[in-house]
Amino acid sequence: MNILYAGNYKVFDGVMTSMLSVLKRTKVKEPFKIFILTMDVSHLKEEYKPINEKQLEVLSLAAKKYNKKNEIKCIDVTDIYDREFAGSPNEQCYCSPYTLLRLFMDMLPEIPDKILYLDADIMFQHDVELLYSHDVTEYEYAAARDHYGKYLINPNYINAGVILFNMKKCRETGLFEKARELIKIKKLTFADQSAIIRSTTKRKVLPQKFNDQKFLHKSTVVRHFSKRLFYLPYPHTENIKQWHIERMKKVFKYTQFDDILDEYLDWKEKLENEQH
Repeated sequence: MNILYAGNYKVFDGVMTSMLSVLKRTKVKEPFKIFILTMDVSHLKEEYKPINEKQLEVLSLAAKKYNKKNEIKCIDVTDIYDREFAGSPNEQCYCSPYTLLRLFMDMLPEIPDKILYLDADIMFQHDVELLYSHDVTEYEYAAARDHYGKYLINPNYINAGVILFNMKKCRETGLFEKARELIKIKKLTFADQSAIIRSTTKRKVLPQKFNDQKFLHKSTVVRHFSKRLFYLPYPHTENIKQWHIERMKKVFKYTQFDDILDEYLDWKEKLENEQH
């Protein structure tokens, strides 16, 4: 099984917790290959530095604990980014330029034909096989609707934080090429997500349980800790991530991820000890 994340050195907490949720909730014996796209654009902002070797080493140790054949592969795409998107209208997009990195997937020969892209603020409550096993042979990708977008924008507006890609079909249709052209010429509200949606030829829409951005039902396979609207004590938004453990438990009262978060804290301590 192939999984893809993207981000800078600050993505460690998200990738570790998300990866552990996959590994701890999955019953299949086949190994995982986990790709991380990163880059150095610290000239834009000091914190935009790539994920570092120590972080990758600890992620690899954690992955191999579950299967010695599990592999972490980091790909630095700084050169591609500088060539394709430097100075583009979406460089200062709503999140960070790292959200744009998956738009280079078709340019990377290492990326396999079937791969699951995940934002770092994703946690699996149930087996990833329930999602990964979907047949996308005839589609560019499979994704669930966006919780707010399906009401505010379009009933089938998808959230791009969890996407099961058929790379062979994407290369045939030129999905990523079209998306990159949009990024270069037009300021888009949700940058990469908007570009992917506008460039889509054929997709499979999945049930909400594969990308639940608001609730954690018993049936929820994927809980996406994206920014959420709260109505009480007054209407406001909060961006509580799974690694904000105390805040997350206080607000959401979740205990389903306790074993994952306990292990994450152990690995985080190991990383901090090695870095000092």
